[in-house]
Amino acid sequence: MSNIDNHETSRSSASERGAADGTMPDLQKSRDTRNIAIDKVGVKDIRYPIVVLDKRRERQHTVARVNMYVDLPHHFKGTHMSRFIEILNLYHGEISIDRMDTMLEEMKQRLQASCAHLEFEFPYFIEKRAPVSRATSLMEYQCQMIGTLGEERDFILGVTVPVTSLCPCSREISAAGAHNQRSAVHVQIRYRQHVWLEDLVSWIEECGSAPVYALLKREDEKAVTEQAYAQPMFVEDIVRSVTEKLKKNEEITWFRVECENFESIHNHSAYALVESKSQTR
Repeated sequence: MSNIDNHETSRSSASERGAADGTMPDLQKSRDTRNIAIDKVGVKDIRYPIVVLDKRRERQHTVARVNMYVDLPHHFKGTHMSRFIEILNLYHGEISIDRMDTMLEEMKQRLQASCAHLEFEFPYFIEKRAPVSRATSLMEYQCQMIGTLGEERDFILGVTVPVTSLCPCSREISAAGAHNQRSAVHVQIRYRQHVWLEDLVSWIEECGSAPVYALLKREDEKAVTEQAYAQPMFVEDIVRSVTEKLKKNEEITWFRVECENFESIHNHSAYALVESKSQTR
């Protein structure tokens, strides 16, 4: 008998056994003999509505890209992917930072795992006023919430903030003007007590040459341009300035600061990173 015939016979036997006792065969729970445990297995890139704490309005509804994983012992062939979606649906309308621990525990129990991981990436909107005209607009920031529950609990809050950076070297050597560009500052933190996204964004924006706005009138453009020229920043300056601010906050126990300058006169980006040594959770 060929290998194909053997496979078909085995599959048919499993189906017949399931049909005989009125159940469907569960191949995920069958035994794997390769003795290789899997660190993370699950589903990713699910679009799903969540609720985020809003400093001014208490709650903000948004749509997240969700990743859900658990570990898999070496003796299990697979995990039950549908159960991840069932857990999401169980908390429909109530998915928030306050529910992450409960959802992670549910994932561990229902999927018989020792460790669960839950990741949300989502847009968050903050009302922002232009510096001179005071014109109001909504500014979008990409945020992250990353939770892990194993023997210990871990939670990381992240945000990416656009800022303007003006090159100190360009300003110093040029007879007029200086090149400037938009930069992306990505910050992740662990903390003891709640840190508002609005506060974290504000601290980061103060560390660039100038903030970025969704709406500017002519008088605002003048003010922002002059502000950037008066505060030139290398990519190194930005990550160091953000680091200084985060170190002053006693609630923050760990942080990672990255900055990428999308250079306007070079065919590359400039990049810098600072990560704190302490990783107390």
